[in-house]
Amino acid sequence: MKQYDAKKILNIALAGHSGCGKTSVAESILYLAKASDRLGKIADGNTTLDFDSEEIKRKVSIMTAVAPIEWKGTKINLIDTPGLFDFAGGVAEGMRAADTALIVVSGKDGVNVGTEKAVEAADKAGLTKMFFVNGLCDEDARFYRVFENLKSTFGPSVCPVVVPHIVNGQANTYVNLFDYKAYEYGKDGIAKPTALPDMGARLEGLREAIKEAVAETSEELLDKFLMGEEFTPEEIVLGVSQGVKDGSICPVFCGDAQNTFAIDQFLNSLTWLAPSAAVKGEEIGTDLDGEPVEVSVNVNAATAAIVFKTVADPFIGRLSYVKVVSGKIAPDIPVINMRTGSPERISKVLTMTGKKQADTDYIGAGDIGAIPKLVSTKTGDTLCSPLRKVVLEGINYPVSSYSMAIYPAKKGDEDKVAQAVGKLADEDPTIKFESNFETHEMIISGLGEQHLDVVISRLKSKYNVDAQLRKPKIAYRETIRKKVSAQGRYKKQSGGHGQFGDVWIEFEPYDTDSLEFAERVVGGAVPKNFFPAVEKGLRDAIKKGVLAGYPTVGIKATLYDGSYHPVDSSEMSFKTAASLAYKNGIPNAMPTLLEPIGSLRATVPDSNMGDVMGEVNKRRGRVLGMSPAGHGIQVVEAEVPMAEMADFATFIRQITQGRGSFEFTFARYEDCPSTVAQKVIEAAKAEMED
Repeated sequence: MKQYDAKKILNIALAGHSGCGKTSVAESILYLAKASDRLGKIADGNTTLDFDSEEIKRKVSIMTAVAPIEWKGTKINLIDTPGLFDFAGGVAEGMRAADTALIVVSGKDGVNVGTEKAVEAADKAGLTKMFFVNGLCDEDARFYRVFENLKSTFGPSVCPVVVPHIVNGQANTYVNLFDYKAYEYGKDGIAKPTALPDMGARLEGLREAIKEAVAETSEELLDKFLMGEEFTPEEIVLGVSQGVKDGSICPVFCGDAQNTFAIDQFLNSLTWLAPSAAVKGEEIGTDLDGEPVEVSVNVNAATAAIVFKTVADPFIGRLSYVKVVSGKIAPDIPVINMRTGSPERISKVLTMTGKKQADTDYIGAGDIGAIPKLVSTKTGDTLCSPLRKVVLEGINYPVSSYSMAIYPAKKGDEDKVAQAVGKLADEDPTIKFESNFETHEMIISGLGEQHLDVVISRLKSKYNVDAQLRKPKIAYRETIRKKVSAQGRYKKQSGGHGQFGDVWIEFEPYDTDSLEFAERVVGGAVPKNFFPAVEKGLRDAIKKGVLAGYPTVGIKATLYDGSYHPVDSSEMSFKTAASLAYKNGIPNAMPTLLEPIGSLRATVPDSNMGDVMGEVNKRRGRVLGMSPAGHGIQVVEAEVPMAEMADFATFIRQITQGRGSFEFTFARYEDCPSTVAQKVIEAAKAEMED
């Protein structure tokens, strides 16, 4: 593929609800543009963009894929994003690389939660928005109902461009409201001009909707509209083009991707409607002092590029997908990684069409491509010229709120699991991984059950590592509520030197995260040189509480008396004596179990606020307050025991149909209710016996 100037490059992200046909629309575009020699079908597992083995198996997109086409002298970079909420990280990546969002809507199902979230993501990224109503050859499709649904949901900016003429449930004829011409599509998908169908007052109403949208783009056109004067075709085209570029108009196209119906009309309009990378791609970065810096789309300027996706494959190696904002990325042009501060050696650059690679001389300003084998570069990093150091905005990923413990199928394979998960997290930063040293578990977090299910499958298919998920253990604590004194006496005689240590220790509740040690020994009952051994014995002892074996916290231990033997006493004997004092004293100090409490911040629609508050109470939580977040959204703040939150991610997704989200962070420890504590203690004892 030849090199294109940024004025002739369009970066289009396809987004929308799962199952609406995003990948099918992309496949239809690739086929019409002759970038693919076949019309790939998801059911057959032969699409260009759903090429991952998990995508083929599940028949759904789970990662962002890129493919360029050429259409009428314009290069269009298609960025296909996942629709399932569990893979929303791919949407964040696609929106970061795009200048325009094409939001695909099912002609049968209409506006869904995924449609709303795609529009929201496009708005946050500042992208131009277009709609494509897909699947109109389905007899159950209802374009005009869906169109009204789009207008009522997203406002008067929604403007029809191509509409179907439906006869006996079949949509074979499409009317372009720009040129006021109709085109009929046969089984071969080829368009033939035909007479304008008789659509009654509907056609005039749709044409009037375009005029109203155009009138809003300038005062001159508004005056003309109010005076009842007709717009010229040129004024309509220029008005819509201007409105699309400034966001005041969101054009609606339609067709059927399975049959390629009306896809050509969409592409023809796209080349002059969508803003080019030269128009939309300019960014504001920051320099080394944190000051804002304008980064213009200029192929002759210093290089600045953002890494928006990483693929780490054991066979093809590591690929870093980049969008070049300024300058060029090429083997002979030096760049540095602004996160590490180190130079990156570029051996070659690639154009990607799904998984197919093609060498190219360079990736120019406004364009998208990939760089192989960048060892230290991660998704979200900025690559720039050492002559002009600038940091571009990274990628805002959704919070990974669904956590599980991950165990190897074979004992001893923990390191293999950790390394393989780390490689998957390089590709997908919404995968979080940590080792909990208290519970001795590896914890993996993602965006939902399907997300982690895919992780387990990919561990096996990509790295030959078998693993399984379990509900994570909770890191409980133990403490005391009463002051007690206890003796610890250790005496051992085994011929030769014996062992002797004798201590009296006072234990009492204290505001500390672990142990506060003190001494008030008088008369040398215990020599000072043994004080550290006593403290060490206590610190070792508190690692296991007397109730269920959890660490003991919030305790002060004061050594106040004891005795020693001039020959047989040693550090080891006093360390052992201290641990015996702990075991003798703590059971009498009203030991109690503490459970971790987390701070919950749930963002949900107004209509679900009562459900969430009721669920918080059901999970032994306390609602602290609510606050409006605009657009019919409320933020519920609460405190909930962490033991009750394992499946909260699933609950909030189901109850809000995917509209809700939440953040949950550790706050503090509190006394565990006796009924709950008893179950925890019994479970811990049973585990110790096993």
